[in-house]
Amino acid sequence: MQPLPDLATLTDDGLKSLIEELEAEENEVSYRRRLLQGRIDILRAERTARLKGSGVGDVDVDRLTDILSARGAPVVPVDGDEGS
Repeated sequence: MQPLPDLATLTDDGLKSLIEELEAEENEVSYRRRLLQGRIDILRAERTARLKGSGVGDVDVDRLTDILSARGAPVVPVDGDEGS
């Protein structure tokens, strides 16, 4: 991340352009975070299923919908692991 330029030297157009650039970067980071969170949710659900003795195995679209909409199985801590 780059430091902000001297704001006193920016024109109104330059300030607007910088805002738009940073908003676009924020949107990209947010999208990536959502993708990663979805993958984490799927992996946690698989881990929970395995701990219960029944791995997910084949992809079940209905189950994925539940997992990704936070209706999936709760996180089960293992050996002091607090939900990771």
